[in-house]
Amino acid sequence: MKVWTIANQKGGVGKTTTVASLAGALIKRGQRVLMIDTDPHASLGYYLGIDSEQIPSSLYDIFLAHKPLSLADVEKHIVPTSIDGLDLIPASMALATLDRALGHQEGMGLVLRNLLALLDEKYDIAIIDCPPILGVLMVNALAASEHIIIPVQTEFLAIKGLERMVKTMALMGRSKKTDYSFTILPTMYDRRTKASPVALQSLQLSYPETLWPDVIPVDTKFRDASLAHVPLSHHMPSSRGMKAYNRLLDFLMSRELTHVKIG
Repeated sequence: MKVWTIANQKGGVGKTTTVASLAGALIKRGQRVLMIDTDPHASLGYYLGIDSEQIPSSLYDIFLAHKPLSLADVEKHIVPTSIDGLDLIPASMALATLDRALGHQEGMGLVLRNLLALLDEKYDIAIIDCPPILGVLMVNALAASEHIIIPVQTEFLAIKGLERMVKTMALMGRSKKTDYSFTILPTMYDRRTKASPVALQSLQLSYPETLWPDVIPVDTKFRDASLAHVPLSHHMPSSRGMKAYNRLLDFLMSRELTHVKIG
């Protein structure tokens, strides 16, 4: 099973949209996909019509158990979506208390990695949606992942957030003696503005080795898909936004994703 993490230490850059869009595109290609929402805001669940306050358990309960888990233990926390083959381990607001309540306990950084090891034969790909805050949840997601996708809105402040994310990975990489494999994903690109082309040029100059050589455009169909509670692949597959995510998926699936030393 491949494991991808969608992360950035800035909110509003398209992380949840990227998770839903890539997951939907993978389903269209016959893959079995598990999404894991580690953001206490639970936006991914709401996107797909799943209310975190109306379900009996969430990812928080898996962390709370803090014991060697069995496959049956994990499966009872998996929620099917309206799309056949697309499942979710949902978030809940209780995750916001995780660092304070459990973050100091030994082994808490590998909960997701251990969980996914149990599900290796059940899914082809797992995609993890991260909160925009460095803590035990992001540490878990990065530790479990074989490749990290960093969505970056093509505007100046978002690029500053990217710098923080890259520094975080460099620090974690040094402490864990590993180099992370990652792709920087330019999102919300609007060629009609001055800001987007300037920001994209800055990304091209600063991150030539890890920048995806394309963009996710501004597209109102993303909002329409979230209102319909389905991925854009199942709402408007011919939209320009979905075509862009299909190109991204081609890129991710067809090339050897390399580990890049940072810092």
